[in-house]
Amino acid sequence: MTTVEKVTDLRDLDAAFTIREKVFVGEQNVPADAEYDAHDRARTTRHYLARVDGQPAGAARWRPTENGVKLERFAVLPEFRNHGVGGALVHRVLADVRAEAPDAAQVYLHAQLRAIPLYERTGFRKEGDMFEECDIQHYKMVLG
Repeated sequence: MTTVEKVTDLRDLDAAFTIREKVFVGEQNVPADAEYDAHDRARTTRHYLARVDGQPAGAARWRPTENGVKLERFAVLPEFRNHGVGGALVHRVLADVRAEAPDAAQVYLHAQLRAIPLYERTGFRKEGDMFEECDIQHYKMVLG
């Protein structure tokens, strides 16, 4: 069974950071100093941890920006991919964004190419041209 909870303690935050480290730094060669930033410790940033049968499986965060709400750092461990963990994360994060920031100008994210179908299924659409972040191709996607 997959569950997604908002992170409320340091152990769960550490588990989320460990997932991000494995996926972004280990698999995708994102520099650690680019992966972790000041937003990770900001009071306005919300972190999430997905578990499958109690095992940490995925992570995500969202934060308010001057442009609205930005969803970020969606990561699922390889052994849990293609089992609905990413979708569960997106749905839970969006539910909380709607509850906590209902008047956001826009809800957006920067999607890696392989994740675009997931975000399209949850109501996001591509906007603008492809760009690179940390040598990985992305599109901006906006909810709506």
